Amino acid sequence: MKAVKNLPWLASALGVVGMLAATQATFAAPTDRYQQAAGFYRQMVGETVVTAVYDGYADLDPSHLSGMSQDKIQEHIFNEYQKASPLVQTAVNAFLVDDGEQLVLIDSGSSDCFGSTMGHMVDNIRAAGFEPEEVDTVLLTHMHPDHACGVTLPDGEPAFPNATVWAARRDAEYWLNDNMESTLPEGQRPFFQMAQNAIAPYDNAGKFKTFSDGDSIVPGIQVVPTNGHTPGHTSYLLSSGAEKLLLWGDIVHMHSVQLKHPEVTIAVDVDPKAAMASRTRLLAEAANERWLVAAAHLPFPGLGHLRKEETGYSWVPVEYRNPINSER
Repeated sequence: MKAVKNLPWLASALGVVGMLAATQATFAAPTDRYQQAAGFYRQMVGETVVTAVYDGYADLDPSHLSGMSQDKIQEHIFNEYQKASPLVQTAVNAFLVDDGEQLVLIDSGSSDCFGSTMGHMVDNIRAAGFEPEEVDTVLLTHMHPDHACGVTLPDGEPAFPNATVWAARRDAEYWLNDNMESTLPEGQRPFFQMAQNAIAPYDNAGKFKTFSDGDSIVPGIQVVPTNGHTPGHTSYLLSSGAEKLLLWGDIVHMHSVQLKHPEVTIAVDVDPKAAMASRTRLLAEAANERWLVAAAHLPFPGLGHLRKEETGYSWVPVEYRNPINSER
């Protein structure tokens, strides 16, 4: 009987506690108020789920572009509402391909090779609902550090311990060979050591493999040779049902300039003439075939289509879709 008589008092006390908690929650300043949402975005391609994953951004110097006057380059940047002060922010994207049988990562981000604006790949993969241990295969478009360093954690351990890492044989023979360092300007020579450090734990475990043009690595994903930016730069064409997605790596670095003018090259192209030829060919094919494109350095999520214009191409980004159709 005593407990029953005390119930009104208990209810009243709990009500006060509840109001205090609500008041504290209302006035407590959240620590992440100015953070963006986690960097992942899902897109259906036929029966396959593709998740774009954001590693961060790099700042590119427009003066590193060649084949057009700097005045014209700055005009294109301005017309695309990009800021050059004096550098231009450029996204670094990778892509998870999940067909229900295997989980494939195309490129891996930068780990700790490039400062605090990058290196968020593993965190964003987890935010997207995956664990790094689930990745079966990593396909590298090439072995530049913003694409290859992310296979290894800052402590030197594999970021994707159950995965086999694949790269084009021509790229591996170049970047894993110390004798090739002299072929690049001095500022780019650290890329060799970065590539070697990233690949080492996989190579030591027998989980680094190379492929040649025309090889088949993963069912449903075709190797598309696009050399020039690096000796073995490779794009990949995903086919699922009647739909195709071209994952093109570094075909374009500065979209405000190079989509309109594919002839413009960048200082990190190992073979600028071959890079321009690959870009010219692939942009035309992607537009003609109306392929969906996954781009490493277009604004996140880097998914969209190319539209042919009187001069060059324009980018048509995908429209946000939620929920995606997850039926397979």
